[in-house]
Amino acid sequence: MRATITRVLFGRGLRSVADGFVALLLPVHLGRLGYGALDVGLLATVTLLGSALLTLTLGYAGHRIRLRQGLLGAALLMTATGLCFAGFDTFWPLLLVAFVGTVNPSSGDVSVFLPLEHTLIAQLAPDRERTAIFSRYSLVGSVGTALGALAAGGLEWLDRLVPPGTATQAMFLVYAAIGVATWWLYSGLPDVRPPAEHRTVRLGPSRRRVYGLAALFSVDSFGGGFVVNSMLALWLFERFGLSIATTGTIFFATGLCSAVSYLIAVPLSRRFGLINTMVFTHMPSSVLLILAALAPDLSLAVGFLVVRSLLSQMDVPTRSSYVMAIVEPAERPAAASLTAVPRSLAAAMSPALAGWMLGATTFGWPLICAGVLKIGYDLALLRQFRAVRPPEEVAGGE
Repeated sequence: MRATITRVLFGRGLRSVADGFVALLLPVHLGRLGYGALDVGLLATVTLLGSALLTLTLGYAGHRIRLRQGLLGAALLMTATGLCFAGFDTFWPLLLVAFVGTVNPSSGDVSVFLPLEHTLIAQLAPDRERTAIFSRYSLVGSVGTALGALAAGGLEWLDRLVPPGTATQAMFLVYAAIGVATWWLYSGLPDVRPPAEHRTVRLGPSRRRVYGLAALFSVDSFGGGFVVNSMLALWLFERFGLSIATTGTIFFATGLCSAVSYLIAVPLSRRFGLINTMVFTHMPSSVLLILAALAPDLSLAVGFLVVRSLLSQMDVPTRSSYVMAIVEPAERPAAASLTAVPRSLAAAMSPALAGWMLGATTFGWPLICAGVLKIGYDLALLRQFRAVRPPEEVAGGE
């Protein structure tokens, strides 16, 4: 069990490094090809929409797919995505690849890997260790994303080594190589499937809970779509005129702070409960996001973003653990997909709006929209699910 989970964590880390530099690379790559802020937002929207539909398909066909084969197929798709982005320079082919591929414009994982890995972890982890393992999963992802963002600064160094105009394509080839490495890593996973009596394609007794959570998560993700890493980087580029190296350093700092927050989330959730931890750390982070938009200079804006990153991601491992905890084991693949899909669909709506806003003005309207929507989500989640407790909290209170 531990060896399998360790392998999944390594795979998550590899992919996160790739996601970290690609999120910053996207606006730069499209800018060098002659495309503007609206085009960046549209590509991010299509990327998230495609990920949502692929994950939805997985949710309905998950009982037929072995987890190992699903992860291997996703790794091959990642490789093909990198090769296509390196080879195409026309917008519509890039848009098509973004729709069917694995490019991730955000700091979190929105790809088809997510429900497969979540299901595998939930199936192998004991209840008392589940939140801690999901926290390590998120921690590895955050550190990997931070390192990837820092590596994006190497684009300026790469520009001096390769023929003019080919540096971004070279970095997409690195993305494809990471896909190959992920495939090799996951080829060593055991062929794990739920017991025959637990295989199901539809939600059962937990249907109402899952649909309620999916609706609320979609509000949060619609807000989050305004500030996915690609759009936040574009705002920093245009509002303060930053280079990709400086922006990558800022994202490296915020990524490390997010990693620290994952470690803190575990003891907080054990002390105060999963829902309370999700809400009362997430809400202040949304206020800080609004303050960053209103900041008159770069130092204040970056300060607010860094402090926000200490709080904003504590809900990620706790949310994953909570969803897996309050449904029946047979429902976990469907629950993982059907809570991830509305998030991705909702998040897919807002990057194009953010791109339109940034095309009209460099003021931080996308950040303000994100903060207001996320605060509304927190209040609604607390009201509707505070009384729905996972097994370890019920057992701890008896």
